[in-house]
Parts: sequence; structure tokens; C-alpha cells
Amino acid sequence: MVQPQRSLHAAPPDGGWGWMIVAGCFFVTVCTRAVTRCISIFFVEFQTYFAQEYARTAWIHSIADCATMACAPLGSLVSNHLSCQVGIILGGLLASAGLILSSFATSLEYLYLTLGALTGLGFALCFTPAIAMVGKYFNQRKALAYGIAMSGSGIGTFILAPVVQLLIEEYSWRGALLILGGFVLNLCVCGALMRPITLKEELLSTPALLKPGYASEAPKPDLKRSYTCAPLIRNCSHKSLCYCSRQEYSFFLMPDFIVLALSFLFLAYGCSPPFVYLVPYALRAGVSHQEAAFLMSILGVMGIVGNVTFGWLTDRRFLKKYRNVCYLIAVGLDGISCLILPFLWSFPLLVPFSVTFGYFDGAYVALIPVVTADVVGTAFLSSALGLVFFLHSVPYLLSPPIAGWLVDTTGSYTAAFLLSGFSMIFCSALLCVSKLVKKMKKTPKTLSATNIDPKQQIWTNGTVAYSITGEWDQKDT
Repeated sequence: MVQPQRSLHAAPPDGGWGWMIVAGCFFVTVCTRAVTRCISIFFVEFQTYFAQEYARTAWIHSIADCATMACAPLGSLVSNHLSCQVGIILGGLLASAGLILSSFATSLEYLYLTLGALTGLGFALCFTPAIAMVGKYFNQRKALAYGIAMSGSGIGTFILAPVVQLLIEEYSWRGALLILGGFVLNLCVCGALMRPITLKEELLSTPALLKPGYASEAPKPDLKRSYTCAPLIRNCSHKSLCYCSRQEYSFFLMPDFIVLALSFLFLAYGCSPPFVYLVPYALRAGVSHQEAAFLMSILGVMGIVGNVTFGWLTDRRFLKKYRNVCYLIAVGLDGISCLILPFLWSFPLLVPFSVTFGYFDGAYVALIPVVTADVVGTAFLSSALGLVFFLHSVPYLLSPPIAGWLVDTTGSYTAAFLLSGFSMIFCSALLCVSKLVKKMKKTPKTLSATNIDPKQQIWTNGTVAYSITGEWDQKDT
């Protein structure tokens, strides 16, 4: 395989071809996240056709979400060591094959394998590399770029939800899945747009040497390390591979990243059941099928508004320092919306829920890559997003079946939605407490630093420590 031409930049271009990357990522989220959300529209059809209970049917959506997130590190690996283009095109082919094969399903177990595992694997190879590419092309307008790119999930849901319902009515669920399989092939076109780029920060953060495939547009850094992590190295020793892997995931033990990763577990558990069970809950409340699909459309369009407005606002100078605060506020308000949902039993009351939940869902989804990049840096963003989405996999796998079991056991959706709401509120509270503790620890250090004789200060950088007392003495002399 021929290595694609890569441009070397001193900093993210913040425009140019980057807007084509945003457009490609936008359509990737339409074909992945929006299609995954629309699986919930098939929920009642599958349950009726195969005559199964809630919990067993919910495994289809769970496995699809879990496979997408669990295989996210694989998407990062393919992107880092082959190319983003290869990963997305391969993922598009696998996802399309999964949807097309699902149209011939004869049992739920068959759907677990095709619509769940195979389609989810294809989405994983597409989603993570596309998100990471936007972070490489943008810095100053990163939140806005992510807001536009991630709004594909909302726009796709808004358009696809009623279209999928119409396709089911006209061609049955089998025909609808077959048409979706053809639609998802557009991921291959999106992959072709992903022009590779290498930042100077990446070369300085990871031991990489410039290869002939790089077209330099910035001064080459002075790199004196003996190991190489450049993609597609033909003769790469075992020691070099181990060193490269350790460098790629060196951020894993950072305290800030550990807390952020732990919060994602609770966030992922809380956000999934409302998307899976909103349509069945609305149908039980006496809402028509078209109105229930319209509720999903409202979720989608408000997600668009949340993506773009929060992306634009958090790029403003007065809010740029408070991205983490905006993120935890959005997550907390989404959790509160879930707590109110069990008390809404008519279409006019469910519309405000769809508006509120959709808006804040779009808000925090747009900020997840931004907050992650603020913690680990742009150089490690692809690997970090792979781990972040991997952490979503287990909650995505377990939360819909657990919610289904609660519905089967209690006969209502109240317990399922309350558990989702409290899980998201706990995620927000965990980040808030972590931020307060970090601030409290930082204050005493600042106070003590002002009381220390500057000639006696010891500065540390990793394992190297040195005193500047001598420099002060020379200046006095």
C-alpha cells in the first residue's frame, strides 16, 4: 500500500481544506450516529415480528452502540498506522454489508450479529478517525468546527426518522434496512475527502522522523531519537513498536484524564435509554406512530441547535476558559430532563422534553472532543478519543437491556428513566467536585510560592531538577 502524501504544518490551518474535513465528518455522523438512533424506530417492528420481550429486543441497539464504541481504538489504530481514508472506506463497506444482510434476518440472534456487531464495527472504523481529523485541522475555531461536524447526528436524525418510518410503512422493515444499507455506502465518499495532515506538535510529542511521504510546509524540527513511529514502516522492531505504543497512550494515567474517563461511564449509561425507549414510551402514552417519529425528529433538530450554538459560544473569548463548566452544565440539565420524562403522558408534553433533551445532548456531544483535547492535547487526540469511545461501550451495551428489564419488571418506564437521569447528574457532579478539589489544591501552592525566596526556588521538569540560585548570583555580580 502506498503511503498518502502528508502535509506538515506548524499549527492547525484553521480553515482551507479543513472545512471539507468538517463536511466529511458531518456526513460521517449522519451515516453512523443518526442511523444508530433510527434503529429505535425498528424496535416495535422487531418486537412484533419476532414476538420477543423488551429486554431481548433492546440488545440489538445495545450491541450496535457497544460495537461502535468498543472498536473505537481499532479505528484509531487504523487511522494512525494506515490512514484515515483507508479506515473510513473500509468501515463504510462493513457497515453497509451489515445493514443489507440484516434485511434477510430470520431471528433476533441473526440481527445481533449483522445489525449489531458487523454494522457497529463498520461505524467504529469511520467515526473515531473522522472526529480526530477535525481536531487536527482546527485550533482557534475548534469548538465551532466540532459543533458543525457533530450536528450531522441531529440533522440526520431529524431527516431520517420520518423517512425510515415511511420506508417501513411502504416496504416493511426489511426493505427499509436494505435502503439504509445503500445509503450508508456514502461513507466511502466521505473517506475520500479526508486528506492526511501531520502537525509539528505530533512529531515533537511522539518520536517520529520525517519520511519521504511528507510534504513540508514548516521548518523541520530537530529530532534526535532513534525510534520511529511513522506509519507503514517496513522494518519496525518489537522494541520500537512497544515504545511507540507507550508513547501513543502516555496520557492514560493523567489524573485529569482518569476523572474524565470515569465520568464518561456514567454519561454513557444515562444518555442511551431515552433514545431507545422514547418511541415505545410515546406509543404507550397514546401517541401515533408518526407523532412518535416526529419526537425523534425534534430531538435531532434541537441537537443541531445545541451543536452549533454551544460550539460557537464556547469559542468566544469570554467562555473559552470555561468549556469544562459549560460541558458539565449541559450534562446535568440533560439528566434533569430525564427525571421529568416519566410524568409526561401526552404529545404536547413530550415535545418540550424532546426540545430540552435534544438541545443539551447536542451541546455536550459537541464538547466531548474539545474537552478531551484540552486534557490530552491535539497530538494524542485520536488515541484519546479511541479510549473515550471505548469506555462508552460497556454502558451502551448494558443500559438499554437493564432499562428493558426494569420496564418488564415494573410495568412502567419510570424506573428506567429515573436511573438514566441520576446517572447523568452524577457524571456532572463528579466533574464538578474534581474541578473544585483541583482548585483548592492549587490555591495553597500559589500562596506558598509567594512566600519562598526566589533565589531558593527549585524548578522541575519531569525527572530533571535544577536550581536557579546560581543564575541570580551571577546577575547580582
